[in-house]
Amino acid sequence: MTLRIAIYARVSTLHQAQAQTIEQQLTRLQAYATNQGWQVQDDHIFRDDGRSGSDLNRPGLDRLRDAGRLIARLRSRG
Repeated sequence: MTLRIAIYARVSTLHQAQAQTIEQQLTRLQAYATNQGWQVQDDHIFRDDGRSGSDLNRPGLDRLRDAGRLIARLRSRG
């Protein structure tokens, strides 16, 4: 059975966003997952461009949390 995972990446400054570091983060995370034999579906990739870690209003992180809650509810119903 292949483990399906989600990944989350964020850059907090305009300079980081312009340097495409979020793409580099995602590439590295996907490569790591592949090397571990894990599966990352496109709809399980979450990102926030230009959002500070101190800012809790992060749409990508919110979607990741929502997805986790949905999975937990589905599993508890068994």
